Amino acid sequence: MQNQTITKLNQMKLYGIVRAYEVLLTNRSSQSMTNDELVNYLVQSEWDDRQNKKLQNLIKTAKFRYQACTEEVNCNTERNLDRNTFLRLASCDFIEKKENIIITGATGVGKSHIASALGNQACFMGYKTVYYNLSKLLSSLKMRRSDNTYIKEIEKIARQDLLILDDFGLAKLDTQNRLDLLEIIEDRYGKSATIVTSQLPISKWHDVIDDSTIADAVLDRLVHNAYRLELKGASLRKKI
Repeated sequence: MQNQTITKLNQMKLYGIVRAYEVLLTNRSSQSMTNDELVNYLVQSEWDDRQNKKLQNLIKTAKFRYQACTEEVNCNTERNLDRNTFLRLASCDFIEKKENIIITGATGVGKSHIASALGNQACFMGYKTVYYNLSKLLSSLKMRRSDNTYIKEIEKIARQDLLILDDFGLAKLDTQNRLDLLEIIEDRYGKSATIVTSQLPISKWHDVIDDSTIADAVLDRLVHNAYRLELKGASLRKKI
């Protein structure tokens, strides 16, 4: 009977209950449980199993640059990173409010690490998140136009609760890049949250976009409701 029960549970994909049931059979701890406690134990085991799988899938799909967590982020005056401000961001309220975060600073100061940490925290809280290096994303979108998968990718990006665009401003954008970036930002404006990292201060972004009209449109949608983290200090890579 026990084997039949386990087989049926597996067929119903109740793997959390299967593992919990097997534990009960091994140590016979169920003998000291009331019926309510036993049911609660089995249901909670299934719930935990599904939540863990959901988290793993969210992180796998996000494709973060770093496996980082918010607890690892070093907040101090030398980095110009206020701990209270960062903890508020780590609560992910900015995602619920459809707000943005712009992280700027010289190379090596930890911009991508912080963005990845906030992204991992968002996944932990159940938000659909995706990370892209912006240059690689824009190059990929160009190729997708030729094989008719562009719209599918743009729609996928728009569905994310949090989009991370890393390394904005490494090179000037051409006409198609500008239009693609504007479409991405326009689709998300007032609907979803975005994190952008850049070595350049925001005052230099017009030069990178290289079209005043599109630059005004992009910055208006990104910056006006954004938290700004302007990181300072020596490169953290020198300490490795």
